[in-house]
Parts: sequence; structure tokens; C-alpha cells
Amino acid sequence: MKKFKEYSFIYLLGAVIYSLIEVAFRGFTHWTMALTGGLAYLLIYIANIKMKTRSLALRCLSGCIIITALEFIVGCIVNRRFNMGVWDYSQQPGHILGQICPLFSAIWFLISFPAMLLSFFIKGRLFSSDRENS
Repeated sequence: MKKFKEYSFIYLLGAVIYSLIEVAFRGFTHWTMALTGGLAYLLIYIANIKMKTRSLALRCLSGCIIITALEFIVGCIVNRRFNMGVWDYSQQPGHILGQICPLFSAIWFLISFPAMLLSFFIKGRLFSSDRENS
């Protein structure tokens, strides 16, 4: 039950933070992006905790890969299959099916840095095993 609470909190936090980032930069968001942002942050959180002894660059690369992969999968479903038009990178160089591109993968790499720091802060302050045993 403790993991469920922890992961639910992380998912909701990721959904809210990603939506706020998107609104700040695009002026709007879409409900599918909240769901995707929550899943992305949950996967980044888990990967970061499991890779805690690895270099920060490697952990940020894993975050970049997680977000890019989710963006491709969700994009193929919501944009290509259901024609929702949530985003379109087809004008960006190196894009794949208009759903992912190198520019945004680089941005995801950079965004992974504060996500990694936040995950350690949250784990240490809210969900550490020392706190659970106190």
C-alpha cells in the first residue's frame, strides 16, 4: 500500500507539473498530456531511484529516452490514430512521423535534470524507509 501511495503521488505530481510546463510554454495543454506527463514522471522516478549510483548524464539520458518513447507511442495513438492534433513536429528536422524529433528529445534530456533532483528530494523527504520506520 505504501508503494501505491508513493507511485500515485508521483504520477499526479508529474501530471500537474507537465501540464503547467506546457501551459507556460504553449499557452495550453491537452488532457492526454497530463496522463502522459504523469506516466513519464513515474517511470523517470523509478528509473532514477534504481540508477542512483549511475552518472547524472546517464540518468538524464534515460529520462530523455522514457519521455521520447512515450511521446512517440502516445502521439501515434492520439495524433495519428484518433486525429486529435495534440502536437505535430513534422516541420522539425529529423522528425519521425511528426511525433518525435531531435530538438524535443534534447529538451527532454534537459528537463530530466530537475526531474531527477526532484525525485531524490521526494524519495528522501516523503517516502524514505527511515521515515516509514520512525
